[in-house]
Amino acid sequence: MYKIFIITFATFSFLLTGSISAHNKQQGRQFDRKAFIEKRNAYLIEEVGLTSEETAKFIPLYDEFQRKKFEVGQRCRKLSKEIREKKNATPADYTHTVDECVGVKLKEAKVDKEYYDKFKKILSPEKLYRLTNAEYKFAREFMKGSGNRK
Repeated sequence: MYKIFIITFATFSFLLTGSISAHNKQQGRQFDRKAFIEKRNAYLIEEVGLTSEETAKFIPLYDEFQRKKFEVGQRCRKLSKEIREKKNATPADYTHTVDECVGVKLKEAKVDKEYYDKFKKILSPEKLYRLTNAEYKFAREFMKGSGNRK
């Protein structure tokens, strides 16, 4: 269940990041990815209750984890964009896109497992649980905040 939640959250957060970025570009504003990451990390540090030592080890690893998840998801996002823009997409085009995106989810699950094992070496089980809740809570609050900036 934990893995499914992490997979869902990470996928949602990266799709959200791309969506927000595109939306802001359309409005003449650029999404500030660096500011987003800093805000997310500060939020996680506080919500999870990381010590200075844990923060020094965990945040760089977490950032690396998020970058890998983003890179893995790029293929699916690219294909999804192409099929949205295609005038006469065929059933084969849709099948290919969906198949590729399912493959991406499997790759993301492997990345989740790989980094979860690394996170277990830094954080206690309670803090890992808090991390899951903090990620979800941050995503909800970010969505609420971005919806007000029209």
